[in-house]
Amino acid sequence: MKTLSTSSDPASEVALITGASSGIGLHLAREFARHGHPLVLIAPVQAELDNICSALRTDFSASVSAFAYDLRAESAVDAIFGQLAAIGLMPSIIVNNAGVGRRGRVWEMPVEDDIGMIRLNIEAVVRLTKRALPVLLQRGGGRILNTASVAGFEPGPLLATYHATKAFVLSWSESMATELEDTPVTVTTLCPGPVDTDFFVKADMIDTDAFQKARLLAPQEVAEAGYKALMAGDRIVVPGAMNKTLVFSRRLLPEAAQARANEKLYKRTDASKRKRERGEVEADAAAKEARAL
Repeated sequence: MKTLSTSSDPASEVALITGASSGIGLHLAREFARHGHPLVLIAPVQAELDNICSALRTDFSASVSAFAYDLRAESAVDAIFGQLAAIGLMPSIIVNNAGVGRRGRVWEMPVEDDIGMIRLNIEAVVRLTKRALPVLLQRGGGRILNTASVAGFEPGPLLATYHATKAFVLSWSESMATELEDTPVTVTTLCPGPVDTDFFVKADMIDTDAFQKARLLAPQEVAEAGYKALMAGDRIVVPGAMNKTLVFSRRLLPEAAQARANEKLYKRTDASKRKRERGEVEADAAAKEARAL
């Protein structure tokens, strides 16, 4: 395990976080701010980013910059680094968190949905990492956190393209971590299971077993685990004991059995058994956090 830092004070390392306006990305921003890191936040809507920046400054006295970009656009990464250069800022930590999923059978899904997932979940991660990595190596250190998923370990009928994109992120990140072993740059892959975020809303999955019946983690819990693993130089982190067991056990199953299990998970739950609403787990975690302050 590498525990290298670009400075004597790791908390001084500037962190760039994509997908920072909601879900895991928002709580990663809060986790980094809590530990004193200056932040650069990326998400598509500037008004949402401005509100988050204001909250981070109020809650943590954080130093925050925010740029609104849709990372599915080929020009977005170059534009972001152009703005960073203009203000004389180069992050030491790159957090590739932005991602999207969409439920549906392969032949029924509009190809534009598949391409959008590939562009955001894969292409944007590759472009941002390859733009930043040479600079981090030249400067003598840095950290990269890529958000994959337990979905990356196995096939996922009804969520086929999403699973495939996360398999790419997982494999690519593990390979890159090995290539960088003798350098001062670390790569950590965050692999959460089901998390109470807007992912399920956008993916049309609120009424599936994956949301209604699975053990949902709070995004705060996932963000904390990701931050700790990144700063420790760990290669992979799977938050939650249940998810760790699932990843291990399914690696022992034939791929066809894994696929059938996930297809069942992504089917619609009977209406009479739908009791969970988006935000309940996240709100409970926020309430506990507030009581602890």
